[in-house]
Formats: sequence, structure tokens, C-alpha cells
Amino acid sequence: MTEMLDPFSPELRDDPAPAYRSLRAGGRLHEFRPGVYLVPRYADCDAILGDPAFGHGYFSGINPFRPGVDPRTLPGSFLLMDPPDHTRMRAMVAPSFTPRAIADLRSQITETAITLLDDAVAAGEVDFVAEIAYPLPLTTICTMLGVPTADHATFGVWASAISRGLDPDALLSDDDKRARTHAVQAFGAYFADLIEHRRARPGTDLLTKLATETPLQLRELVDMAVLLLIAGHETTMNLIATGLLALARNPAQREILCSEPELSRLAVEEFLRFDTPVPFPTRVAMRDVEFAGQTLPRGTGLILLVGSANRDPEAFPDPDSLDVTRFAANRSTPRHLAFSHGPHFCVGAPLARLQGEVLFTELIRRVPDFDLLDDAPPYRVSVSMRGPLSLPVRMPA
Repeated sequence: MTEMLDPFSPELRDDPAPAYRSLRAGGRLHEFRPGVYLVPRYADCDAILGDPAFGHGYFSGINPFRPGVDPRTLPGSFLLMDPPDHTRMRAMVAPSFTPRAIADLRSQITETAITLLDDAVAAGEVDFVAEIAYPLPLTTICTMLGVPTADHATFGVWASAISRGLDPDALLSDDDKRARTHAVQAFGAYFADLIEHRRARPGTDLLTKLATETPLQLRELVDMAVLLLIAGHETTMNLIATGLLALARNPAQREILCSEPELSRLAVEEFLRFDTPVPFPTRVAMRDVEFAGQTLPRGTGLILLVGSANRDPEAFPDPDSLDVTRFAANRSTPRHLAFSHGPHFCVGAPLARLQGEVLFTELIRRVPDFDLLDDAPPYRVSVSMRGPLSLPVRMPA
């Protein structure tokens, strides 16, 4: 069964549902390799994410996914921390990402979305990933951080290298790891210069706020900026792309959304569940733990198959069907795990949700009869991030 979860197999990238069903039926834990287990069921993933006995283990030297790698050389080391360090760092940025804090961005996000959609309609046929799903979240997070518009395009190659480098090192080539190191260094140098500029000439952006109102050191500020840019861009790009693909493949659900565009907020939650952008987060046993009838020694690695958990029929009836009303208040649907939960719940979740809601509201209103030109688009070669590499669509006026 684990062969079905070869991270580079077309079966997993294009349609992981059969593999997920097989693993869930086969048990709660599957040994993937010595000391590393797959966890496919919703209840178990939910429990592990909320249990402080499980963490990342990088700064304790027990993470099995990148043995011997200094976590300070990895992108966004704040994300790799465990409490209390993670709690301290998170508290400094979290207030800027509450629903109330990001509500003021709605008009800017709407303006960007409308411009991108209008340009796509004028072109007639576009790669939805390159022309809409990629630039919308990149523009949003760069604007929040105060990155000059002229520099946005510079980040493309660096962001792609870091995104690929988020996979476990055993799945990366030497070239992948070198590209990741170069990108981390390039981003670090860029943000170090920008932070010094903001300290000398403060603005109203988030980077200025972090640089002037928190005790973060320069290295911590750089790590935070890189994390916010990568996490705030890549995952939302994949949410938007897979959401469009889901609507294109489910015309009845598209019709429901066309008749009630205000359902876009609920539809985004279903897109996140249906095709989870971060399908395989990892955790490490921080001490010896009893779980699923086994003793997991300290340092045991767990690959949480939240993409499978979000398709678990024990949690979600008819889980392999798209239902844009599934998360309506009267349905009592359990939370999906696309944003994790517990100490590492995604701090940027409100921003991702807002961008998805705005984009799909405007898409349905402006281009309800978009047409997918390739029903089997290529997916990114990654286990950490899931989404189409390209998505050609016709956008009729």
C-alpha cells in the first residue's frame, strides 16, 4: 500500500483518493520506513495536531526528515520551532492576521482580482495558475510586507526553489537542495536590506511594524519575512488553482455557486477539504508516546496524511464528492485540517480565506462560463505542496 504513496507517482498527484481509501481501510498507522509512519485517518491526525507530545523536533535534534541539517539554514525556521519559542514568535505576528486586521485588505484584494480577471478575459485563453492564482496572493503578501512592486517578479524563482525544498531531504536531488540554499540566502539578503531601509524610513507596512515595534533580531525578522511570503503565497495559489479545477469538473456545484455567489466563503472551505494544498505535514514524537496501540519512541516521525483525513467518511459523509454548501452553519460539519490546528494552526488562514472568497466571488460574477482546456493538468512534483503546475482555461467575455 505504501507504494501507492510514492510522492512522485502520477496516481498520487492526479488522483490520490484511491490510495487514501486503501490506507484508511488498512489501519491507523503504516510503517513507511523504519521510525516513520503514515497516519491516514481524520481522528488520529486531528488528535496528533492538537497534542503537545508531538512537534517538529528540529531544534531538539530529533527530526528524522532532515537528519543532520541545521534548521537555521532552512526557510522560515519560525515555522519549524516548537513551544515555547514558537509561541513567542507567533505572538508577534498573529495580531496582523486576525480576521479584523485583514478585513481592510478586502478592497485591495478585490481590485487586484478584478484587474487579473479582466486581463484574462481580454486575452481569451490563459494559464490560470500563471496569470491569476500566482499573482493574486503574491501581490497581496508583498503589499502587506511593503515589498516594492518592481521587486515582485524577482521572487518567482526563489519561491519555487524554496517550495520544492520543503519536501523531506530524502526526496530531493542535490540540485534541489543547492537551489533551496541559494534561495534562502537570496531572500535573506534581500529582506535584510529592506528591513534596514524600513528602520531608517518607516512605512505603514507589516515589515516596518515588526522591525520597529518588536524585539525580534535581524535574523528572526528575516526568517519571519521569508516565511510569511512563502506560506502566504504558495498555499493560497494552490487553493485558488485547485478550487477552479474542482468547479470545472463539477458543473452542478458551479451552478449552485453561480446562483448564489455569496456562497464563495463556504466553497473555499470545501476546496480546502476536497483537494488539500498542504497534504502531508509531518510531526515528531517529542517523548515516548503510546498511540494506536503502539509505543512510539521519542524521535519517531509521523507523516500526517491530512489530504486523506479530509476525505475520511468517518468525518465527512460522501467525502469524495464536492459540496460547496458542506460547511454551512446548519450542517454541523467538523473542521477540515487543511490549516492544521493546535499550536501550529496556520496564522495566515484568515488571509487565505479572504483571498479565496474574493477571487471566486468575482470569477463567478464576471466569468461564470470559464472553460477548462485540459482536464488532466500536470501537478507540481512535490509532496509538501499540492496544486496544478499549469491550468489552461478559456475566459469568454
